[in-house]
Amino acid sequence: MGVVNVTPDSFSDGGRFIDPKSAVDRANALIAEGADILDIGAESSRPGAGGVSVEQELSRLMPVLEGLRDCAVPISVDTVKPEVMRAAIAAGASMINDIGALRAPGALETVAGSHVAVCLMHMQGEPHTMQQSPSYRDVVAEVGAFLEERVTAAMAGGVARERIVVDPGFGFGKTVAHNFELLRNLDRLAALGRPVLAGWSRKSTLGAITGRGAEDRLAASLAAALLAVERGARIVRVHDVAATRDALQVLAALEGRT
Repeated sequence: MGVVNVTPDSFSDGGRFIDPKSAVDRANALIAEGADILDIGAESSRPGAGGVSVEQELSRLMPVLEGLRDCAVPISVDTVKPEVMRAAIAAGASMINDIGALRAPGALETVAGSHVAVCLMHMQGEPHTMQQSPSYRDVVAEVGAFLEERVTAAMAGGVARERIVVDPGFGFGKTVAHNFELLRNLDRLAALGRPVLAGWSRKSTLGAITGRGAEDRLAASLAAALLAVERGARIVRVHDVAATRDALQVLAALEGRT
């Protein structure tokens, strides 16, 4: 899953693709690098981020979706707002990537009334405050229980099981230790029976252990992607598609899958 942030303030590439043409060009470049899915986000969810209005989010997002209407891969839209979900689905989005796990009023009904896939993510708190003091008694058990509950709720609300992906939310209300405990036990979340999405690309946890800035975390991001796939992730959300595909092809060769 290749990331395109249509925002001025995302932690890694905020502002670089705020112009619709730049965003469309970036998306097409990621497809050329081998992205299987594009994830388009028009509201930053970095730690400390504030929200934007529905109108602002749509004004950033819709020209990009229009420019990608005939693209060769499915498009996921990263949003928590039902109004944005509805507009994205009408514009041809194939997936909703919701860091709120369809908890906003109307979100579940919006997805259930469509045929799109959905990614349900765990987050403790909200982006503005989530990294202030994250705390768990057992992070793996608590994240797993949350995801199981949200899968059950989605299915009860009319979302078919095969449309659901889960995401433990690395970096969303977690310390460095929490993130690695989740990565170490990712197979337990895969045991929920839904595809697991892992988003480690360029995140601050990798900076904390390497001392490198966001633009210099490629090696660490590749290592995290490989470890996540080894432990059961089926989708990796990344900024560096070509390099990640190369790394995963080595893993596939090792496991006899090429």
